[in-house]
Amino acid sequence: MQAFLKGPASISTKPVAAKEKSAAGSSGEGKRTKPIPWVEKYRPKNVDEVAFQDEVVAVLKKSLEGADLPNLLFYGPPGTGKTSTILAAARELFGPDLFRQRVLELNASDERGIQVIREKVKAFAQLTASGSRSDGKMCPPFKIVILDEADSMTSAAQAALRRTMEKESKTTRFCLICNYISRIIEPLTSRCSKFRFKPLSDSIQQQRLLDVSEKEHVKISNEAISYLVKVSEGDLRKAITFLQSATRLMGGQEITEKIITEIAGVIPKETIDELLLGCQSGSFEKLETLAKNLINEGFAVSQLVNQLHDTIVESEDYSDKQKSAIAEKLAEVDKCLADGADEFLQLMSLCALVMQQLTQNT
Repeated sequence: MQAFLKGPASISTKPVAAKEKSAAGSSGEGKRTKPIPWVEKYRPKNVDEVAFQDEVVAVLKKSLEGADLPNLLFYGPPGTGKTSTILAAARELFGPDLFRQRVLELNASDERGIQVIREKVKAFAQLTASGSRSDGKMCPPFKIVILDEADSMTSAAQAALRRTMEKESKTTRFCLICNYISRIIEPLTSRCSKFRFKPLSDSIQQQRLLDVSEKEHVKISNEAISYLVKVSEGDLRKAITFLQSATRLMGGQEITEKIITEIAGVIPKETIDELLLGCQSGSFEKLETLAKNLINEGFAVSQLVNQLHDTIVESEDYSDKQKSAIAEKLAEVDKCLADGADEFLQLMSLCALVMQQLTQNT
């Protein structure tokens, strides 16, 4: 009986081992070609590669040449290069070997309450910076603490940080990164050199996207690139992500404006024109059908609010009084949607007011 049990066991172990080997081999092959998101792949590796932010680059270059670095506060819209800039500068300052030892990066995803500031940040700031770079270049005698999305920190945590910034100024430099400078308490802003990151110009974005397209062998027309820049609204990160998504969707075929419209969730101009024509018709039943179709097709009403605002304001078919009434209603609907209101009801409320404004003079 024992021999009978041993037999199959010994036989069965060989295929398992073979399977394990093949699995190990396949995982090993997978490790060789790591797929990296293009946003990370084409992130600036040094300060010179940062686009359009000349003032910040000039200050950081001086510090790279040997001058001291102040505490920094970077603020501006998302996707303009705030985090990329300080990470690129830190890599150039400390080199790849000391980068991990000398830089502490805390993001909004990490817990950054008052306790973390008192313990983790304070403990890191109190360490003395020692060691030299392996390539023989001069290494600055300070560490860098990067607090990304600093505007989401509580006021108590920010207040705890100001004393640490003052006390550890000999060994540590702080870089606060945020979208809204008004949410940073005054004592912190006064301790930092403030730099506003401007939304990237269309020409800069187009150039970057063309560079990425060439390196990744993507077929895309100039019209589609221009439309991609328009859709991303100065956010280069968003533009590169849309480009990668469109490339994966098309599988080597040319990317057109229509594909970018689908990827970005932008409502086609024809759909908005149809909705406005429905409002002008004065038929509530027709308007209700159009609104239902818009919701059923999966379009976001918040996206419609943004696009409808641009369409109404730029149009010459409406009087100033009509524009102001519609714009006021758009603001109300946007607030209600942000508070979690029902999309269909808000869309009907908006369309009813637009219909009222467009039909009362006719």
